[in-house]
Amino acid sequence: MTDLAPLRRALLSVSDKSGLVEFGRALAARGVELLSTGGTAKTLRQAGLEVRDVADVTGFPEMMDGRVKTLHPVVHGGLLALRDNDDHVGAMQAHDIAPIDLVVVNLYPFEETVAKGAAYGNVIENIDIGGPAMIRSAAKNHGFVTVVVDVEDYDTVLAELDAQDGQTTYALRQKLAQTAYARTAAYDTAVSTWMAGEVAQTPRRRTFGGTLTQTLRYGENPHQQAAFYTDGSTAPGVATAQQHQGKELSYNNINDTDAAFQLVSEFDPAQGPACAIIKHANPCGVAQGATLTEAYTRAFDCDRTSAFGGIIALNQPLDAATAEEISAIFTEVVIAPSADAAAMEIFSKKKNLRLLTTGGLANPQAAGLAVRQVSGGYLVQDKDVGQITADDLKVVTKRQPSAQELSDLLFAWTVAKHVKSNAIIYVKDGATVGVGAGQMSRVDSTRIAARKAQDMAEAMGLPAPLTQGSVVASDAFFPFADGLVTAAEAGATALIQPGGSMRDDEVIAAADAAGLAMVFTSMRHFRH
Repeated sequence: MTDLAPLRRALLSVSDKSGLVEFGRALAARGVELLSTGGTAKTLRQAGLEVRDVADVTGFPEMMDGRVKTLHPVVHGGLLALRDNDDHVGAMQAHDIAPIDLVVVNLYPFEETVAKGAAYGNVIENIDIGGPAMIRSAAKNHGFVTVVVDVEDYDTVLAELDAQDGQTTYALRQKLAQTAYARTAAYDTAVSTWMAGEVAQTPRRRTFGGTLTQTLRYGENPHQQAAFYTDGSTAPGVATAQQHQGKELSYNNINDTDAAFQLVSEFDPAQGPACAIIKHANPCGVAQGATLTEAYTRAFDCDRTSAFGGIIALNQPLDAATAEEISAIFTEVVIAPSADAAAMEIFSKKKNLRLLTTGGLANPQAAGLAVRQVSGGYLVQDKDVGQITADDLKVVTKRQPSAQELSDLLFAWTVAKHVKSNAIIYVKDGATVGVGAGQMSRVDSTRIAARKAQDMAEAMGLPAPLTQGSVVASDAFFPFADGLVTAAEAGATALIQPGGSMRDDEVIAAADAAGLAMVFTSMRHFRH
């Protein structure tokens, strides 16, 4: 192997034909012989380029609906032969195998086919076989062969050929080989993940893949390197959103914006405007309102201090009135399905504010996986898509909740799903009025949420905290009655919790003694 390898013969077989003609024309202009297959060859010929069919080289026609065309010793021998190995060179000469110096392959659109909801048989036909085989052969022999799997690398290869008199350097070939192996790994990941869903079982081996979207300035902290990878999903969200203004999103921005958007997407726009304000991945205010502006101001009034520098998510298009209200304080990111021209004009004066539009809301019931790395492995679980309705609730106290309490209890339970455990949420009239998150003790979360409500009442000049007459949601059962008693002391009149504690009877008795209504969900929403 030498550092420089001449590029005289290229095999091109691509599904995505973006830039193909320009790249093929540039290669031909540099004296490179073009080999190709099927639709790729047709596209190149229609552009006036001279192309040799792989079938002419192998002596076998494409067959079985194109399933078999490049799986042949003449192709793979030309890719795998070590040019400085006499035995390999002798075998090439004996079997009339010519070297292939460049392979350009992008694979059948498997991920796109799955995303479109295609039928099983159609998905199977979009599993590429020959493409990955050629990619892996070329990548293994990167000491001599250049492999390209991304359209983005066409110009890089051409610039190298110009700089190196028609040759490529080992450094570039090695880099492209790594990219190639990552692509086939991600492709196989998509196939195996889809198959695991089809057979409905926990697979023996689990892989994850992604494509680099953004190299981030740093991670959670400046000493941590970080990057953002996307999985090819087209669902509305932070990965597919359009950014209209502001500097690049940071690691924490992306994490918090996703949390905000997933939460606000729980609220159907047809049921009215909703707003969620997130700080450090936890909601500090969530509300519905008659208008989007009202939803925002009610969410903001839950915890004005924490909302400073937060992330705001809206379930309806951003309008000018709401943009004016949001502009009154420093906000990192606003994410919404869309924004009108007047709102965008208002935000344009806030240079550090990032505005993202998604074209829609996330589906809160869409299946997915939650993945967390631990020392030596990964924890993988289904995404929490649990939801309840009024019919799922069991009233366990003597007093039944009123219609307004019931509505607020369901609202509070929806928010609790998105708050780090131990989670306690006070809600009044469709708005959070106190949030306690991430405490080691559930009673501490109850106290913190109540204290935040007291602080806000003082700041707003209210005669009493808004927890008076509120309802409370707990993401898991109350292990003791103390948390419930604390909520009652803060003014709560009804509670929603999973139930299932050994001391449920004690907790129910305490609720009855305080005149509270309490319902059990039989569902838990731990979020760690």
